[in-house]
Amino acid sequence: MTEHRNILVCRGTGCVSSKSPLIMEELERQIKAAGLSNEVGVKQTGCHGFCQRGPIVVVEPEGIFYCEVKVEDVAEIVESHIKNGKVVERLLYTDPKSNEHIPHYRDIPFYKNQQRVILRNCGHIDPENIDDYISAGGYSGLKKALDKTQEGVIDEVMKSSLRGRGGAGFPAGKKWKLCRDAKGEPKYLICNADEGDPGAFMDRSILEADPHAVLEGMIIAAYAIGASKGYVYVRAEYPLAIQRLECALQQAEEHGFIGQNILETGLSFEIEIKRGAGAFVCGEETALMASIMGERGMPRPRPPFPAISGVWGKPTNINNVKTLASIPVIMSKGAEWFASIGTEGSTGTAVFALTGNIANSGLVEVPMGTELGKIIFDIGGGVPDGKALKAAQTGGPSGGCIPAEKKNIPVDYESLTSAGSIMGSGGLIVMDEETCMVDIAHYFLSFTQQESCGKCTPCRVGTKRMLEILEKIKGGEGKPGDLEKLEQLAWTVKNGSLCALGGTAPNPVLTTLRYFRDEYLQHIDNTRCPAQVCKGLIRYHINEEKCIGCGICASKCPVEAISGEKKQLHVIDEATCIKCGICFQSCPPKAKAVEKIDIEVIRAED
Repeated sequence: MTEHRNILVCRGTGCVSSKSPLIMEELERQIKAAGLSNEVGVKQTGCHGFCQRGPIVVVEPEGIFYCEVKVEDVAEIVESHIKNGKVVERLLYTDPKSNEHIPHYRDIPFYKNQQRVILRNCGHIDPENIDDYISAGGYSGLKKALDKTQEGVIDEVMKSSLRGRGGAGFPAGKKWKLCRDAKGEPKYLICNADEGDPGAFMDRSILEADPHAVLEGMIIAAYAIGASKGYVYVRAEYPLAIQRLECALQQAEEHGFIGQNILETGLSFEIEIKRGAGAFVCGEETALMASIMGERGMPRPRPPFPAISGVWGKPTNINNVKTLASIPVIMSKGAEWFASIGTEGSTGTAVFALTGNIANSGLVEVPMGTELGKIIFDIGGGVPDGKALKAAQTGGPSGGCIPAEKKNIPVDYESLTSAGSIMGSGGLIVMDEETCMVDIAHYFLSFTQQESCGKCTPCRVGTKRMLEILEKIKGGEGKPGDLEKLEQLAWTVKNGSLCALGGTAPNPVLTTLRYFRDEYLQHIDNTRCPAQVCKGLIRYHINEEKCIGCGICASKCPVEAISGEKKQLHVIDEATCIKCGICFQSCPPKAKAVEKIDIEVIRAED
């Protein structure tokens, strides 16, 4: 008897944007036309993780991994692979080092070097089919939890040493116990899915790919702390995540996992989805609670902590998406199993959105304590185009920049903190040798400054003053003493702000000053940006000896700053030029007539 096959099509946000729904439709049509519908199924999944290579199609049970698939490739996949058993090699992942095709995704370095616990089902099950989740062991953790006492569940989470994956790393079991012991009814449970870091997509992908894991974690937590009402606070910019959450909620209710008298145990728990308006500060738990209550999302002083007085003044427990997705597997496999992964102080795994100057960007999961360099080079494939690694930032816009010489640092809470960074919610941005660290500090600080709620003076005013100094330095107007002033302001903001947004906003500045101070001094003392990124310190010039008068640069210039006749020397009007660099990028490689020049060279000539 022929073994039944499934063709899995990634329908996470990234692959959907690259027309994976059309690929799925064409697969279904081709399979039906070939008369193979009884032998071959076509199934959607959430994010498979390797976003750099999407759209992704996987043929199971063989595990054949096709990447960068197009609609026009479907006919060949069906005819060659499905009907005749011949793998389509041109669609396989090609190892850049060996130049060999790797057919099975488990053998691809990107996957081979990961250990997936939180992402265990992502890319393998249909997120809109509860039976798929149950077949993968779903809701077995809930059943085991309901066989324990509430205190027994909390003890199991405490024994696992699970720390909150939202950034602060507070012990989850301890937080649950505080809420469980707090006086007041009703108690509330909140899933914080307000993921606002630039380049971060961990929580979104989990909600899109495995929403039931998060719901199961919430139900277990609700049982443990005695909550009867739960909220998933998710930003409105995540429509697919919300759609799949709504679908999962309906199915979970139909199966008796949510609602009244869950699994006939007497437990009752309702979950409501709350859409956030996209304020970064609402990732902070007290601002998030204010938003849920219909108030402006602004932090408040603590204590009282949410576990004592949260939503509507009642005991409230707040956990991140990844924290809650870890709970079912802890209940299923046991606290000791979970605690055996990672390090003594940071157990389990960490999920990162690996982006930036990296060969293989995507969603990765590794044991806590894994070396930063292993993530970047063994999983991420290193920096592309033969360029050198310069730095990596962990923890999103509030994280710190870790220099290349510290690439062997273990990725865990303590090690990153000692390096001046944070674990954060899981952003990991890689930077190559052409990155300006002053510009990077300015970019992230401008983000957090704009997202400041403005409630406390250190954050509202301090980040603005810091940004002004950075803008002066980037524009060639930096002066001696600016770095000392910048550093003093940074520590004032860090130590004096009301919430974690202000308390961590200076991290990119402080770490770049710590590890790349010479680069700041180059900007100030020599009015030079070594990476030639800061627009105030460069200009574009057309070399009269190399210009062939092709006119490409003039046709591409968005502000018409370039003039010249065909086959004659072209000239850039500096007063009009906005220094976008399009002329430099579009100049034919044979000519290379458009040059990027440091302003110090110009001043020397003058």
